[in-house]
Amino acid sequence: MNESTTIRASVDAVVVGAGIAGLYAVYRLREQGLTVRGFEAGSGPGGVWYWNRYPGARCDVESVDYSYSFSEELQQDWDWSEKYATQPEILAYLEHVADRFDLRRHITFDARVTSATLDEATLRWTVRTDTGERVSTRFVVVAAGPLSNANTPAFHGLDEFAGEVHHTAQWPHEGIDFTGKRVGVIGTGSSGIQSIPLIAGQAEKLFVFQRTANYSIPAGNAPLDDATRAAQKASYPERRRMSWESGGGSPHRAYPKKALEASEQERAAAYEERWQLGGVLFSKTFPDQLTDTAANDTARMFWEDKVRGVIDDSAVAELLIPNDHAIGAKRIVTDSGYYETYNRDNVELVDLKAAPIVGMDAAGIATEAGHYDLDAIVLATGFDAMTGSLDKLEVIGRGGQTLKDKWAAGPQTYLGLGIDGFPNFFNLTGPGSPSVLANMVLHSELHVDWVADAVAYLDDRGASAIEAEPEAVAEWVDECRTRAESSLLNNANSWYLGANIPGRPRVFMPFLGGFSAYRDIITEVAESGYKGFAVR
Repeated sequence: MNESTTIRASVDAVVVGAGIAGLYAVYRLREQGLTVRGFEAGSGPGGVWYWNRYPGARCDVESVDYSYSFSEELQQDWDWSEKYATQPEILAYLEHVADRFDLRRHITFDARVTSATLDEATLRWTVRTDTGERVSTRFVVVAAGPLSNANTPAFHGLDEFAGEVHHTAQWPHEGIDFTGKRVGVIGTGSSGIQSIPLIAGQAEKLFVFQRTANYSIPAGNAPLDDATRAAQKASYPERRRMSWESGGGSPHRAYPKKALEASEQERAAAYEERWQLGGVLFSKTFPDQLTDTAANDTARMFWEDKVRGVIDDSAVAELLIPNDHAIGAKRIVTDSGYYETYNRDNVELVDLKAAPIVGMDAAGIATEAGHYDLDAIVLATGFDAMTGSLDKLEVIGRGGQTLKDKWAAGPQTYLGLGIDGFPNFFNLTGPGSPSVLANMVLHSELHVDWVADAVAYLDDRGASAIEAEPEAVAEWVDECRTRAESSLLNNANSWYLGANIPGRPRVFMPFLGGFSAYRDIITEVAESGYKGFAVR
């Protein structure tokens, strides 16, 4: 049977993924009158919040802000229960959105997209799935997300371990009971830091294998009462305006002075206010905090004093305090009682810098310093971020070039939206955009609206395709590199640079100019007739 007869459907747009960006893409393009097919590897909507069900999984953006703004009715109807929502509540919200706007009928679940191939003659794409389906489409919108490809390091002997092995990004839906077990958690990034206090509360013994110490701030979480929710809903217009015009997609602003221009008392008060707010925004207390080492040191010292004050053992505290990167250069984690967990008698911190893991066997984990007998291993080892999901797809553009080959030296995009040689192919909230440095819900709306408007622009002119020009890609890559080099973030071995993946080119992938500035740039490009893009 030839290929043309095996293509079962022809649509205007295929959306890959049914998380935050994917759901809104299906909605927005459908409302514009396009025929849309969504494909999702999971059995339901939610994306990262469908898969990441580890204990303590929680967002580090306030719930009221980490929500869609496109529907006023949705904003007013949905009630968040907590300041920082947990995974089950965020997933329930996204399921509610899928049902409220009748999106499920456009999405095929349990179907992973495996490839997308361009037909240069027609400028249409053939999308294939692991279920054997082929779909012909004009537009491909990849909404797989920057944090969806779990990273499992190649630990020697891992497959020989006789106990349970779980990755935080692929947690069993029914949950896990660690009662009475000896558990080893490898990794102290976000998923490790959030899950460790809860695992410690169950396990007979918990060994935390720390490769790199990270900065974490207490969430300061609290339930939301009816009066608070009513006030938030009443203030949504102004709250959203401030979020859209901010550097990170939330309504909170940096202190009006630089860190060293403020008095010691002012600095302490500003840091204390952000500490009470909780979460990742501590890194943006002052406008120069991530560009000036001396300014950053004031935040680091405040943080250290707070953390040392809750850890009983000073030697343990010393190991838990980072000494290899500026505070905020890696994403600050949002925790609930993380540092206090090390005061428990059943918790032991294992320093892998001093004694790395040499392998695993049926009984547990061996380091250079000794062997740890375990019943369960939790891999809190994060993601192959930003480009990992696209690496899994075979995307073939002009001249048979694959996207993986084109990005072999690092991702290259124009505005994070266009790739030369890949017309009508859009990757949402990935490299070349603010991505994970911004509120991902508003960022998703921004990108989807831009793509939908570009499609309308083409249709209004009878054009078939839009494609980034090579010169524009080169200039944008240089722009992103220049901005990164002026920041302290560029100096840390973070997943922003792919530093957690062996062999990955060291390239700072997000756009560092801020959410509002980025929004202004891509809006101006569209209003100018899509300069830097070839409209065919």
